Amino acid sequence: MLPGMITSIEPGTYRPGRWGVRIENLVINQEAGTTEFGEFLRFETLTLCPIDTRCIEVSMLNEEERTWLNDYHAHVLARLSPLLQGTALLWLQARTVAV
Repeated sequence: MLPGMITSIEPGTYRPGRWGVRIENLVINQEAGTTEFGEFLRFETLTLCPIDTRCIEVSMLNEEERTWLNDYHAHVLARLSPLLQGTALLWLQARTVAV
C-alpha cells in the first residue's frame, strides 16, 4: 500500500442459505508518520453513508464499537448535511442518531 491509493474495507459475514451482511467503505491511504519501525499509513474514509442501525443489535456493541459508530455518524452528518435540504436532510438526520 502506498499513500494516495484507494482501498475498499469490506467486513462481512455470511450464513449459507440464510443471510449475509457486508459493510463497505472506500478509504484513501495517507501518510501517518515514521517511527523506528518504518513508515506508517492511516485511512481517511471517502464514502460517507450512514450504517443502518436498525439492523444492529446495539446491546451487543461494546463501548469502543458504539463510540466508533457514533463518531462515524457524526462525521457523515457534518460533511453531508450542508449539501442537503428537505426530506433528504431529515432522512440523514434520522439515520445518524447516536446509539
